[in-house]
Amino acid sequence: MRSLIRRLFKGAPPPVPDADWAAIRNQLPWVHALDDARAARLRTLAAHFLHRKTITPVAGLALDARERLLLATLCCLPLLEFGDEGLHGWSQLIVYPDAFRVNRSHVDAAGVMHEWDDELIGEAWESGPLVLSWADIQSDIAEPDGGFCVAVHEMAHKLDALDGVLDGTPPLPRPWQRAWAQDFQRAFDGFVARVDAGHDTALDPYAAEAPEEFFAVCSEYHFSAPALLRDTLPEVAAHLERFYGPSPLA
Repeated sequence: MRSLIRRLFKGAPPPVPDADWAAIRNQLPWVHALDDARAARLRTLAAHFLHRKTITPVAGLALDARERLLLATLCCLPLLEFGDEGLHGWSQLIVYPDAFRVNRSHVDAAGVMHEWDDELIGEAWESGPLVLSWADIQSDIAEPDGGFCVAVHEMAHKLDALDGVLDGTPPLPRPWQRAWAQDFQRAFDGFVARVDAGHDTALDPYAAEAPEEFFAVCSEYHFSAPALLRDTLPEVAAHLERFYGPSPLA
């Protein structure tokens, strides 16, 4: 009912033009590999994204209509099964030309303030905008099976945050949520142990930073290197295939 009310209030989104969608399908390997039914679902999701989100290029970047559609489509890849409820709770996508710097601060146990700069290619604020690097979007497209997809990574954080807690577990039916949390925690603990011991890992060691980063990184591999994820973390891969649907590159 709430979804219906929101749709009625906002109105139906304008359809994505045929020529633009054909160009996106040709340009994005993940979309090109989808069957027609899933591609049509993604096209509708991208239309909703463009209707509901403000896309703001900054630092001198300019984006035309087709580039905005490309961004919307990539951000909606993780919503193929979850649906447009995954767009709830935020309103803006900010796009930098390249990696961007953010100032961090932390007060330690002794009350001392520490400040530093991070260079990021993407960021998702829990109740704020999603931020992406355009250069890294282009890099992901150029190497679609390289294990990286920053748009998927940050959208995974947005899905994770829908239940109010960034913990690596998105909103799920209760029995599945329990199984997910147990399997992901076990896999995360094992992965962290390997990283802490200095062992090489098949997946990006950044996944050891926190459970929410583990979920987001594994989500990237689901879309960009699904066979590697399945061979390395089969239980995690099975959950993600159920959550996202089959990887287009499987």
